[in-house]
Amino acid sequence: MPINKGVLTSSRSNDDLYTPFYAVDPILKYLPKTSKIWTPCDESWSAFPRKLREEGFDVVRTSLAEGKDFFTYEPPEWDVVVTNPPFSIKDNILERLYQLGKPFAVLLPLNSLQGKSRYEFFKQGIQILAFDSRICYHNPENMEKPVKGSPFATAYFCRDLLPQDLIVEHLEEYERPLKEA
Repeated sequence: MPINKGVLTSSRSNDDLYTPFYAVDPILKYLPKTSKIWTPCDESWSAFPRKLREEGFDVVRTSLAEGKDFFTYEPPEWDVVVTNPPFSIKDNILERLYQLGKPFAVLLPLNSLQGKSRYEFFKQGIQILAFDSRICYHNPENMEKPVKGSPFATAYFCRDLLPQDLIVEHLEEYERPLKEA
């Protein structure tokens, strides 16, 4: 079996990966149009708040850079969390999401299904929206187009959003820069 050298030689933290617009598209049809969507890990230029607003959703966007820490801040009104959180703190993110008790859709590495601490949350209910190919993410040096060849698969981990617990869909890729030049 070949060795995945991308994982072995990568020096980049998985926290420096930004969602491309095409990866937002698949979750749109599962979000109730009347929902107020909270994107707690997103900057104003991020794909989630921009695409959701373009599609007519009411969006509350917050970020740590603005002093609104997801672990201590909660907007007065919101219905669903949708975001791509830092992967290095996924256990803390999931714990907070389950404490909040509302629907969510977060992009996480697919291998997040494994883990004793996450098992305690997932046994309460989890839904997966997975894809026929890997999402290619932007990084700080590549905001014009996503970097091809992601070394890991990601999926939407959801609660109380999908019509069934596992959905696998075709991922339609296209390029759109995150930050305009």
